Amino acid sequence: MNAPVRGSGEDRARLRMLGVYLNDHLAGATVGTELAHRMVEEHGDSAYGEELRALATEIAQDRQALLRLMAELGVPARRYKVHGARLGERVGRLKPNGRLVRRSGLSVLIELEALRVGVTGKALLWRSLLVAAAGVPHADPARLEELLRRAERQIETLDSLHGRAAGERFAVGTRQGTTS
Repeated sequence: MNAPVRGSGEDRARLRMLGVYLNDHLAGATVGTELAHRMVEEHGDSAYGEELRALATEIAQDRQALLRLMAELGVPARRYKVHGARLGERVGRLKPNGRLVRRSGLSVLIELEALRVGVTGKALLWRSLLVAAAGVPHADPARLEELLRRAERQIETLDSLHGRAAGERFAVGTRQGTTS
């Protein structure tokens, strides 16, 4: 942490744990931000485009909110975790998908699921900080509530997008909206 932590050894240990926790979430937020932006690039012209653009913007804003909170707490961002997360997101693109060169029709489902997992983790971060807000300096409960509500709305949007994508890919006996 940037400034020396005053207080008991237990307080210092808790602040160190908080720093690790926040940096782990920062790594996840980095992956989520990169994935959301890549999805906009890939699917921005699709029926999902508008919702994906809004999600990508909010996910990036939430990452910035986390960085601001970390700065207020004097918790430095651990670059190795951020860079490792970016590398991991890029390596994740190489997953086998049944196609050698181009993306499969399943990519959007897998990516929506990955974003859903990440946003659920982010909601748990805000919920954890809300529980501990009284003992965490600079943790504004009203702001944390707002961030939690936004994460919950993002989950609803991702669930809706996922349902639509699954229906489009797996509905047997239908063609372009008609049943055979």
